[in-house]
Amino acid sequence: MHAINNKKSSVDYMILTLLVALVIISVIAIYSGSGQYTNSDPYYFARRQLMWYIVSFGIMIAVARFDYELLEKWAIYLYIFGVMLLLYVKFFGVTTKGSQRWIDLKFMDFQPSEVMKIFIVLYLAAVLKKYGTEKLSFKKSIPVVLKTMVITLIPFYLILKQPDLGSALLIAVTALGILFISNTNYKMILLILFMMVAGSSLLFYLFNYHQELVSPYLESHQMGRINSWLNPSEYTLNYSYQVKNALVGIGSGQFTGAGFNQGYQVQTGRVPEAHTDFVFAVIGEEFGFVGSSIVILLYFLLIYRILSIALKANNVFGSYICVGVIILIAFQVFQNIGMTISLMPVTGIALPFISYGGSALITNMIALGLVQSINRETKEYMFSSTQYE
Repeated sequence: MHAINNKKSSVDYMILTLLVALVIISVIAIYSGSGQYTNSDPYYFARRQLMWYIVSFGIMIAVARFDYELLEKWAIYLYIFGVMLLLYVKFFGVTTKGSQRWIDLKFMDFQPSEVMKIFIVLYLAAVLKKYGTEKLSFKKSIPVVLKTMVITLIPFYLILKQPDLGSALLIAVTALGILFISNTNYKMILLILFMMVAGSSLLFYLFNYHQELVSPYLESHQMGRINSWLNPSEYTLNYSYQVKNALVGIGSGQFTGAGFNQGYQVQTGRVPEAHTDFVFAVIGEEFGFVGSSIVILLYFLLIYRILSIALKANNVFGSYICVGVIILIAFQVFQNIGMTISLMPVTGIALPFISYGGSALITNMIALGLVQSINRETKEYMFSSTQYE
């Protein structure tokens, strides 16, 4: 087979176009949602977010120009480095609002759990690639699953104890997603799914009828958030306050919204953290169903583009990375929007590329840089559709 000599750009133009659209939405929503905190400088958060976008765009382009295949050998060292950062946070990290998640870098607070999301995708992709592309038997799938569990449980536990339930769940879901699309036997996948459903049902039962068996393992605010999700009417003055007002705002937005900077719930401060975790409430109230649909469509197109790159990749390592990035983005979108409209418990997961914050934005841009590196290194073969040669 002969590779077609087509020199690809370091930046995928469809991804770039979608990112520009998300930048515009992000800056507008953050400016409007942060008004309750910026009486002296109304542009403070929007300006800082734009600065982080400029920095992260540079990082994304640098990663896109890098040969991602070299990361296969480095993946284990990056994973170990990520675990060491999490251990550092456990003993020396900065504590804010009851959570010890950050490292003080003087110019910014760095959150190691963010980069750990990338490191675990890379390491799992490298590990699972070694098992080839042929479907494994049930027996041979057992060590694959056990190895994946060990790799995932270490950062999962360290992040959960910060406490950061949202990021811990994101890492677990990402690991499961990569495992499911690997060559693991389908019977093993069905067994894992059955155990997940059974475990979720048991937890639901315990939370409703025997909370004393669960509460010792969770922080008080985590119990409050889960209880307010299960019984929102009983916690409207504390844990459900944010979600209740976000729902009122989104509902009042109707089809076209109240207009830029005109959302009553957001502008009067009834939706705390409207520029970070609850930025979708700003979009829903001020731009209505139309604005919300445009945001979801942009995410759909972004995921579709990453999926198309995954399917064309010549290297299964690259395909696994793309799938990991898809799950990272999709779960964050689902969880964030879900908690805003009370379909999911509040976990503090940001809306990717839109919520205010430097660490999360840089991590997501690194992920897209990896995807674009995979696209750049993919060679198209004449007279063949064979992959992974």
